[in-house]
Amino acid sequence: MSARPTTPDDALLRPQSLCDGVSVAFSGRGGGMSAEPFATLNLSDGVGDDPAAVAGNRDLVQRAIGAAAISLAWMRQVHGTAVTWVGEDHGRTQPAAAGPAQRADAQCTRLPGIALGVLGADCAPVLVADPVARVVGAAHAGRPGMAAGVVSALIGAMSGAGANVSRMHAIVGPAICGGCYEVPASMREQVAAAVPGAACLTRDGTPGIDLRAGLHGQLERLGVASITHDARCTAESAELYSYRRDGTTGRFAGLIWLDR
Repeated sequence: MSARPTTPDDALLRPQSLCDGVSVAFSGRGGGMSAEPFATLNLSDGVGDDPAAVAGNRDLVQRAIGAAAISLAWMRQVHGTAVTWVGEDHGRTQPAAAGPAQRADAQCTRLPGIALGVLGADCAPVLVADPVARVVGAAHAGRPGMAAGVVSALIGAMSGAGANVSRMHAIVGPAICGGCYEVPASMREQVAAAVPGAACLTRDGTPGIDLRAGLHGQLERLGVASITHDARCTAESAELYSYRRDGTTGRFAGLIWLDR
């Protein structure tokens, strides 16, 4: 049986301005309908949760955003570098409902009324906007996607639509910190070869990966003008989902949209 829903405010969904005309938000794990072990605001339909609960949770999130978004756009995340455009069809310029989720790890839109969503439970949501070109994008950047270049793919897609890195604002959302993210030494070296600055030691002195440092460095090298962070560690923050901490669990979301 699903848990009784509370209110969107309890879900820790607090929209904030990323830059002029662009808002972002990160959901928590409270205030939803999902039962254990997904309690309670799980937004993923791919982790074994009750589909009705997930649909109800997504509706709660959309209502928390309010009139800013007429639809939420999700991806079938596969730790790759594919980028998809959402809600655009043959040059239409009016808001359109986002279609079925596509296999991708980054998505973009030029249309207001669509909130782009990235799901995570240790991987970092990376949200990017050019407020002048009115282009926004979202990337799912875990270890494999970061190393493969999903952030570069997203910036490239946005630039191809008229965005300019010198005007871009990015926020790296909650993710597992380097102090908690232990990996085999060989994996750390492999990632470090692709992403300078990502190698670290955990707080136990074992090989680790610092997603936040790696992603920040990638964004800097791409020339992104403004980079901020939600510095919470998923493994250390009870209000967020963490696969490393809990195993079978839900997913929180990073969301970005053009204000209407």
